[in-house]
Amino acid sequence: MRLALLLAAPFPLHQGSQVFVADQARALRSAGAKPVVLCYGASDGSEPDVEVIHTPTRWTPKTLRSSASPAKLGADVALGRALLAAHREEPFDAVLAHNSEAAVIALSVRARLSTPVVYVVHTLLRHELSAYGPQALGRALDLAGGVLERSLARRTDATLALCEDARAELAPHVRGPIAVIPPGLDPTPAPGFAASEAACRRHGLPLGGFVLYTGNTDRYQDLDRLDAAAARLPDVPFVVATHDAGGASFAALRTIEVDDAAETRALLHACAAAVLPRRRPGGFPIKLLNYMEATRPIVALEGVGAGLAHGESAWLLPASAGPEAWAEAIAVLLENREQSQRLGLGARTHLEAHHDWGRLAAETLAWIQEIPPRQ
Repeated sequence: MRLALLLAAPFPLHQGSQVFVADQARALRSAGAKPVVLCYGASDGSEPDVEVIHTPTRWTPKTLRSSASPAKLGADVALGRALLAAHREEPFDAVLAHNSEAAVIALSVRARLSTPVVYVVHTLLRHELSAYGPQALGRALDLAGGVLERSLARRTDATLALCEDARAELAPHVRGPIAVIPPGLDPTPAPGFAASEAACRRHGLPLGGFVLYTGNTDRYQDLDRLDAAAARLPDVPFVVATHDAGGASFAALRTIEVDDAAETRALLHACAAAVLPRRRPGGFPIKLLNYMEATRPIVALEGVGAGLAHGESAWLLPASAGPEAWAEAIAVLLENREQSQRLGLGARTHLEAHHDWGRLAAETLAWIQEIPPRQ
């Protein structure tokens, strides 16, 4: 089965969506498929170990940050053309359109493909689109996002959700099959004490004595709530490890730029707790898998810590939890090492039981084969 993994973004790049696409491509290849990633003509400079088709770099937007912008129009047109050219050379059996922008591109050329288009739902725009525009337009943007994603669910041939919230939201609108298949992560050996100690020393952090968030600093990550919680625990370093601070400024959070995925992983294995302040449901944060692998106690909100159970594999706060609740949960975990260790082990057990890429890739291929062919 030859599959197009369509991504309207630079690739490879150490960001959640790109990491997911790369891992999915490797897993599908191991399961016997022939995945091809089609993406913008830019990357972080690393050599991908999967088959990739880039658009001409002259069309690539200058910014690598996640957002919708007129500057992407040329890149998206070029991506649609690249998809058609690759299909003419060797036909695809299906297109996995990663996120809404890729789904729009795939639909725009589907008549010339005669190939099923699968909408891979990374997030629910009804909850997230407001993060990319002026706050005064937040409600209108989220409403528009809901209209768009329902339209995509109706028009695409199948819908692949990463969590149950997305499936429940879109199931009434789909025209074809819908499934929940989360991302996977196959654990690798821990970085070791020396690597974690070196990473902490480089950034002046106490080994085992800091709270860590990893990832981008875009507004939808809700880091302002974590910032307010950090202000309530002034003796505890709260660290944001990101590939691009992007001018982010916080009162109590300390931001460090970490370009190397290995160093980020070393810091994760060295932190006292890993936090996920995001409150918008509908996606599956890839960082959550990294948190689980590191056997760290996780603090997140109910509905965002997909699949985790409060008191067993994470400390899950209600969606309405304010900075005080966040600070209290973290303070308890810092004081109670036994509870922290139990939650960390529970998270790792959950990862191994539910996020094995071999099983998930086989499930994905079996599901794709059930999609009715286009006439």
